[in-house]
Amino acid sequence: MKITTAKSAGFCFGVKRAVDLVYKEVDAGEHVYTYGPIIHNEEVVADLSSKGVIVVETPEELKALPAGTIIIRSHGVSEEIQEKLTSYGHKVIDATCPYVKKIHRAVKDKSSEGRHIVIIGNAAHPEIQGIIGWCKGSKSVVIENEQEARNLDIPRDRKLCIVAQTTFNYKKFQDLVEIITEKGYDIFVLNTICNATEERQTESYQLARESDAMVVIGGKSSSNTRKLYEICKKECENTYYIQKLDDLDLSMFKSYRNVGITAGASTPNNIIKEVHTAMSEKSFEQLLEEEKVVKISNGDVVEGIVLGVKEDEIILNIGYKSEGIITRSEYTNTANLDLRTVVSVGDTMTAKILKVNDGEGQVALTYKRLAAEKGNKRLEEAFENHEVLSAKVAAVLNGGLSVIIDEARVFIPASLISDTYEKDLAKYAGETIDFVITEFNPKKRRIIGDRKQLIVAKKNALKKELFEKIQVGDTVEGTVKNITDFGAFIDLGGADGLLHISEMSWGRVENPKKVFKVGETVKAFIKDIQGDKIALSLKFEGENPWISAETKYAVGNVVAGVVARMTDFGAFVELEPGIDALLHVSQISREHVEKPADVLKIGQEITARVVEFNKEEKKISLSVKALEAPEKEEAEAVEEAGEAPAEAVEE
Repeated sequence: MKITTAKSAGFCFGVKRAVDLVYKEVDAGEHVYTYGPIIHNEEVVADLSSKGVIVVETPEELKALPAGTIIIRSHGVSEEIQEKLTSYGHKVIDATCPYVKKIHRAVKDKSSEGRHIVIIGNAAHPEIQGIIGWCKGSKSVVIENEQEARNLDIPRDRKLCIVAQTTFNYKKFQDLVEIITEKGYDIFVLNTICNATEERQTESYQLARESDAMVVIGGKSSSNTRKLYEICKKECENTYYIQKLDDLDLSMFKSYRNVGITAGASTPNNIIKEVHTAMSEKSFEQLLEEEKVVKISNGDVVEGIVLGVKEDEIILNIGYKSEGIITRSEYTNTANLDLRTVVSVGDTMTAKILKVNDGEGQVALTYKRLAAEKGNKRLEEAFENHEVLSAKVAAVLNGGLSVIIDEARVFIPASLISDTYEKDLAKYAGETIDFVITEFNPKKRRIIGDRKQLIVAKKNALKKELFEKIQVGDTVEGTVKNITDFGAFIDLGGADGLLHISEMSWGRVENPKKVFKVGETVKAFIKDIQGDKIALSLKFEGENPWISAETKYAVGNVVAGVVARMTDFGAFVELEPGIDALLHVSQISREHVEKPADVLKIGQEITARVVEFNKEEKKISLSVKALEAPEKEEAEAVEEAGEAPAEAVEE
């Protein structure tokens, strides 16, 4: 049996530093206290306890203890608790991991700027509780999974700062950040997962993929060890989580050739060495001799004779102490196929071993995967050559799509189907799609396709092509992609341009949604380009109403318009889109008008005389009173002369 121990297994820098500090203080003969267990490992904590180290859970406990040294563990504490610990007269040693300290400083700075802090991790973990205590002013929220990320309900106008627990799964962190990003927030992201954690997770992932069994060593309360177990279990079904050698049943490893060992950041090296040594004492051959079994292993190709056939199962004699079983799903990709119609008793078949023991004492075999070897070879070549493949979607699954090429199945996760979140994957059923192979491991039945990078690459190429040919002043045509209260985003074929509400017309636009519809084609000109941001405008200079305004609205001209808005000092009258004129309250009527709203209404059409025109300042003043004056002045003159009106004379 080959045993491989991960190079990064065991104490990380931050944990080793904290533990060493405690032992150093113990050797100095001082009263030593730790704020919470120094690490999440029962063996280490028990050893320190035997040396007189006392664990305190609250600062107040220090009041009743003799003067000594209180050590803050590597997880860190809140700013408030840190200040309290220094107030009881004890010597304080801060063993907070430098990576955690970095998060404290970041959230303190960003929250002081008004950003809402989003912490990705386990809310009950002491590291997270400490981080929360460094957030100033703005609120903080902790999320741990996709559902919580999708349910995140922070006002869209809030700016966010996203950080992560130092031991969080890096791939999961990326997925959660992507979900939050799709909500449209202004986001500042800090990848605060420590390098040691990321390295340990990556190494464990690779080791699990190459091993028949995995042993993960660490305390049951250790968050980072739990994540290592989850990563290994996903890649290697035979993964075992232990705290110490006594928890390990060596008999379970008799049928495994390759076994990997990894350990959390809080696992001492002596425990790792103890497990490795115990597993190495008996060779794989010795264990087989004890059991007196034929040497067969997962992945071997065997030949057998069909002993029996059921609707959904084939039984083979492969010369082993147990029969081999081929289930319908391991014979074909065709759903509901009756195996009795294609296989008969006495037939000779070649199959591959999936599991020496399927859990019921039988050997699990696959026939389908041998038939798929040709397809796998094709996919391997495509993977190595970064070839773009096309295939029809065979099935829509929970979390992605399944496509088949030459009987080889490729899984495309939901996160790799498109560059935007796809809520309904059913629309892809039966569709032919393009993709590339980004992960090829037929032994682990992991052949992963990626459609997203093709879409992103195509968009980037179109974006580059667009920016190479456009410049300020160009007239462009695009499709309305999205409409907001402040404007419309226009897809220009490679990048989006923003048509701000103020640039939609020479006149006034109250609501962009009343002017445009999604999918509508719009022709505009480029007003400005700042980096990858394009500002558009529909206010073409040739259509500027002020070009001919000097003639149309010359002083003395009688004009018509519509009351657009009112103030206490007058009403603004829209003469045409883009040109408003002021009708001062004193010019509304010869009669005294207290407020324009007393005699006018929004939308009311009026006729008035232009009494002032200033092209430079784009100001026009109107007077209704000026139209009324001649008629009234004439009537007053007639009355003063004692003459009857003309109509009366004629009568």
